[in-house]
Amino acid sequence: MRREYRVSLLTACLALSLVQAPIAAAAQPAPSAPFCYQEPVRPTADVSDIKAAFQSSKWLQTIQAVYQRRWPSGEGLAIAQAKDKYFSQFVDKTSFNALAESLMVAIHEETHMWDLDPSRTSWDVSMSAWINATQKAMKVPLHGGFPRREILPLITDKLTSSMDDIYLRDAQQGTYRLQGVLAELNAGLMGLPAATVVAEYIQGVGASNSRDIVATNIRYLLLYLRTAKAKHADYWTKIKAEPALRDLVLIEFLRSAYWLDQSASYAAKLGSADVDKIVAKNYAPENIAIIEEFTGAKVSVTSPKNCTA
Repeated sequence: MRREYRVSLLTACLALSLVQAPIAAAAQPAPSAPFCYQEPVRPTADVSDIKAAFQSSKWLQTIQAVYQRRWPSGEGLAIAQAKDKYFSQFVDKTSFNALAESLMVAIHEETHMWDLDPSRTSWDVSMSAWINATQKAMKVPLHGGFPRREILPLITDKLTSSMDDIYLRDAQQGTYRLQGVLAELNAGLMGLPAATVVAEYIQGVGASNSRDIVATNIRYLLLYLRTAKAKHADYWTKIKAEPALRDLVLIEFLRSAYWLDQSASYAAKLGSADVDKIVAKNYAPENIAIIEEFTGAKVSVTSPKNCTA
């Protein structure tokens, strides 16, 4: 996930300074009134004319046009990253349907590219995150942290084992700290909608773990916070004193619920049968307790879960 060559809301009612201003500028505690994360999405908007006119040489224009109609945040990222020389490497240009299937990976990776640009992110010091077309988190303090592999003792099942092997047990990936946890989560939170809004055109397995990525990385975040509180008291105190980080964590939690719900009708195509089980684990009392303690907000544990309570 960290690549050396690259430094590698619309909300219904949000008082966290999250509309038209960076999260990093927010300095207020979570509001007492309930609010929900949501953003513009029109998954049934007609794109048949765009598909009919598809040309491999115009792959980027196709992505932008489809997302303009269905998911403005994706269009915004595709415009922002239009000059990235690596973008085309993530895209299958052989047909419109192949392009659609490749978009989860392409947008996931381009989110990393945007988030980890050295003008925005200083590894382990502060991070930025593309949230949606109108909102970005900018230079949110991280204070380093501890290796994310330390959360492994809290995982006592096999639900996320394939990703655990990559992100937690790998000799290098396991050393990544809070930066790694949040960066992978944020990329997943762009990759899932990227596939969801074109899911009817996806014929293969190229986006088949989209929902697992989001559910698993929320799991990692919750367990990381629990480990911080239990074993790294000084670090817990530091990050809990960062309003912008608390706000970002809350938004990512609610945003995960929003996109898991939006993608539910394509659950079999965009995720494994374990997603619901992972989500149930994420909503276990000890995990809800840590998200509420860290953010200062009470979150909904019943539908709609993309809201505070």
